[in-house]
Amino acid sequence: MTFQDLNLSTPLHNALDDLGFSTPTAIQEQAFSVVMSGRDVVGIAQTGTGKTYAYMLPILRSLKYSTQLNPRVLILVPTRELVVQVVDEIEKLTTYINVRVTGVYGGTNINTQKKAVAQGLDIIVATPGRLYDLAVSRALQLKSIQKLVIDEVDVMLDLGFRHQLINIFDILPKQRQNIMFSATMTDDVDQIISETFRNPVRISVAASGTPLDNIKQTGYKIPNFYTKVNLLEYLLEDRETYHKTLIFVGYKKMADRIFERLEKTFPEECCVIHSNKTQNYRLRSIRQFEDGDNRILIATDVMARGLDINGVSQVINLDTPAYPENYMHRIGRTGRAEKEGSSIVLTTPKEEDALVKIESLMDMKIPQLAFPDSVAISEELTPEERPKVKEINNPTKRNKNDEDAPGEAFHEKSKKNQKVNLGGSYRREIAKKYKKPRTKGDKVQNLRRKKK
Repeated sequence: MTFQDLNLSTPLHNALDDLGFSTPTAIQEQAFSVVMSGRDVVGIAQTGTGKTYAYMLPILRSLKYSTQLNPRVLILVPTRELVVQVVDEIEKLTTYINVRVTGVYGGTNINTQKKAVAQGLDIIVATPGRLYDLAVSRALQLKSIQKLVIDEVDVMLDLGFRHQLINIFDILPKQRQNIMFSATMTDDVDQIISETFRNPVRISVAASGTPLDNIKQTGYKIPNFYTKVNLLEYLLEDRETYHKTLIFVGYKKMADRIFERLEKTFPEECCVIHSNKTQNYRLRSIRQFEDGDNRILIATDVMARGLDINGVSQVINLDTPAYPENYMHRIGRTGRAEKEGSSIVLTTPKEEDALVKIESLMDMKIPQLAFPDSVAISEELTPEERPKVKEINNPTKRNKNDEDAPGEAFHEKSKKNQKVNLGGSYRREIAKKYKKPRTKGDKVQNLRRKKK
């Protein structure tokens, strides 16, 4: 099947021709007629198979020209980067269509976004927090929403957006079409579907957690974190093979730690993105990586969702993620659009259980490579890896099993601190000399007595 076989309009065909797309992916082919029918849809497909176009093509095909101010299509995404990316993809598809689209997200001036919304919209792409702020301030009216698209809902739940999502669902029109596409399905996502969707049609191109066949997966068993860093520097020396490498880490502090180390080894070749960076910094880092100005991009898990960067040669998992779904989204940044991709996962003994869970989800074993002899095994440990010192033979430490043993926070008071505070000598002497006045008359009598 080609896009010519789908019931697309001529402007959409022209836009796809300009983009060089002629054949729809499996999820795009199966989802088109179902989304066009107006029924609620839940789609499961691997990352990198074109899920954005799977819901946007039928939506744009059925979206009629209008001059009304309030938007008719709402697309919710978890991160600012994904807002920018989805808006960019929609603008590519609407080159020959008069459709008004804008994106709103936190970290920028809300007044600027209020002005953009006031000019009138057909499609709005938003993060839940900023969308709710605009709706509460009545700068944005959601009463005309006909289609709701929830992209990467599991990330929104992980980021604590459940409360905002429920509030948004409550203020949306009851008669609307709900659409959701994801690469993985969790219990929390199933709960959202059961509470929000009405008899959804489920489209499953692949089982949840199925990796793409065109991604070559390998791994290394490594004793500790700094040995991982040594191996990372060894691999990145091969600039021809690792010409566009995306490195994923578990948290922001580790991302900054790796960036400082690699920036010394490979100056002006690295960039980093995580939620503590400003919006302009993050967008600039992605642009420099995509344009080839930097060949190494270090990112956290939040950035793994939906990030579409062309030609990523390798994805390196510096840590083995505790949640298997995060691993699936990480490796999905390479091998996109049916191109060949490569991923490497580095695992310490403490991360063995996480690796087992990942392999269980994918129903396959990740081949382990031999550790290179030329890479040094580091003896240095991170604060998290250092063993905790236990005081076994501490003579001053009381046994908790003793009957007369006080609590752990107990300590004897010093002699000067054992005195009882009676309120000061002056106050006590005055109290002896004068009675405490019970009425205004007693107070007057005390004052006369004091004058005598």
